[in-house]
Amino acid sequence: MTETRVDDILQTAAAARRSAPPPGDPRYADYCGELADRLRKDWDQVLAVNAADLATARERGLGDALLDRLTLSRRHLDQLVALAGDVRHRLSGITAEPDRRPLAGGGHARRIPKPLGTVLMIYEARPTVTVEGALLPVAVGNVAILRGGSEVAATNAALGAVAAAAAAAAGLPAGMVQVLADGDRRLVRELLRRHDGIDVLIPRGSPSLVDYCRTASRIPVIASGGGANHLYVDAGADLALAARIAVDSKLAEPTACNTLELVLVHRDVAAEFTRTLLALTDALAEPCLLRLDPALAGPHDGPTRIATLTEDDDGREFLDRSLGVRPVAGVEEAITHIGWYGSGHTEAVAAADPAVVERFLGAVDAAALVVNGSLRLHDGPTMGLGPELSISTGRLQVRGPVGPAALLTYSWVIEGEGALRGRTGADR
Repeated sequence: MTETRVDDILQTAAAARRSAPPPGDPRYADYCGELADRLRKDWDQVLAVNAADLATARERGLGDALLDRLTLSRRHLDQLVALAGDVRHRLSGITAEPDRRPLAGGGHARRIPKPLGTVLMIYEARPTVTVEGALLPVAVGNVAILRGGSEVAATNAALGAVAAAAAAAAGLPAGMVQVLADGDRRLVRELLRRHDGIDVLIPRGSPSLVDYCRTASRIPVIASGGGANHLYVDAGADLALAARIAVDSKLAEPTACNTLELVLVHRDVAAEFTRTLLALTDALAEPCLLRLDPALAGPHDGPTRIATLTEDDDGREFLDRSLGVRPVAGVEEAITHIGWYGSGHTEAVAAADPAVVERFLGAVDAAALVVNGSLRLHDGPTMGLGPELSISTGRLQVRGPVGPAALLTYSWVIEGEGALRGRTGADR
């Protein structure tokens, strides 16, 4: 039964792919507009479905941090409508053909954009990702198959229905967007085997989800893993600034993939940095937890909670309002630690010495390296790159923010104008 269901999904996707207009067709801009309009029109219904999903999740005992990620509000509608408008505005530039290149023997070569094909996206929690997955790939001509977390399956299905209606209203073929609300994990396992019908796999969620998708499938992956991210604070750094960087990098959105988990601070200033950080976190409206290395732990009577940082915390995503602090001998030990425990997502350095900065940048490998700034600057819109579907930690196709342009490939068009390569006799 599962194989039959997968065949139906892939046949629908293949039919949509054959009928879809090429990238740059005005129907894709129309789709962006229709999606924004229909989200506004149907948002109250989506919120009602989301409320029912949340009630069930509470009954199951899900924690507050996860419930917050599952919750939709009017604020999310405004963000998604703005996203659709931004994608629409950028489409002509994304799909524009570059200038022609002259051929050595006459004629010209040029590239024309092509969609990657059928994109399978598997993700966890946030239902806003359903709209992002239905928007960015489809706007440049891809077919999207979306499978979100079971906790908000009904919400995702409702958003999928909105996207499907928008696609139909824009004149796109049926099946350009399929949201799978079926919670049967066998369905996912079978889809991961179908490299014959799926061109690209985009897992977005925990490291375990990404690792499973990589090992269970032969489909090419644009990996968007979790972020076991670090900040190295050098001895000569501005400690007040470093503390503000740490707080902004973590507490604005504690569960995001580009948030900070562990501060590696030069041992010569570790105690002073910790005092500075505690003074800052004690002044926050909402308390947080600092996980301190035993060498830094001590009595504290402020609102910031203190716990002992252990070896098991290395490489860990806390996924809550907590932050670790560990002293290191210097930049070399920080580089080694990040090499062992970093996830290749976002790494940062706070330093005044240019030699320390250059050593860090040269030795640390991640999708983004931040100097004297918040890790959360690693974000497509913030970087001026436009909307993003995810942040890729891989090395092929795209690394860093995955925008619509990264969801395209190209065909070379060679306009020979009668030119021949020669040396075959046919050119005489």
